[in-house]
Amino acid sequence: MIGTPARGLLKERAYTELKRLILSEELAPGTFLAERQLAARLEMSKTPVRSALERLEAEGFISISPQQGAIVRDLAVHEIADQYEIRTALETFVARTLAGRLTTEQVAHVHANLEAQRANLDAADVMRGVALDDEFHASFITFLGNREILRVMGQLRDKTHRVIARVFKLNPSRMASSYEEHRAIAEAVVAGDAALAARRVEQHLRIGREALLSLRRF
Repeated sequence: MIGTPARGLLKERAYTELKRLILSEELAPGTFLAERQLAARLEMSKTPVRSALERLEAEGFISISPQQGAIVRDLAVHEIADQYEIRTALETFVARTLAGRLTTEQVAHVHANLEAQRANLDAADVMRGVALDDEFHASFITFLGNREILRVMGQLRDKTHRVIARVFKLNPSRMASSYEEHRAIAEAVVAGDAALAARRVEQHLRIGREALLSLRRF
């Protein structure tokens, strides 16, 4: 059993780093992933890399076949549509449930995130914008305290991370309009208007879904 923790740490490090490279598109969709080159890049053996690739395949980030090997996947149209249906169902529920129930500290956290989003519009830092977008949505789910919803939503946002970044890069105005939609959602939740909060979340996600699908060829 000696060395098992070290092997586990290497597997986790390989997974974390490869996932980061995929989400940032340093490993772009369509990229072939050779275990030997990845192991050299990460300065480790092929064993933890192989384990990381199997985990990423299970999560839908890559595909592995005997003929082609491992390839970075991009989201298909139906996957984006399906994921946004799930997000809409869950996030409208979260908004309705939390409306009027946020603590002073939670409200301050949301306002700090919104201020960071506003400041980032001048910097036009796309990856920072995507991270703040993730944080905004995750904050409300964290406040709710439902770990299963948090887990599912984390997986969904990971998968759309790359295409959201692409939308922000190709259409900078979307980052600004997304901020305004976030601000409107927060106002309704803090004010305790559950129905309005849910409607604004639904509208925000519908607009985001349409922006993502606009990058796809039907």
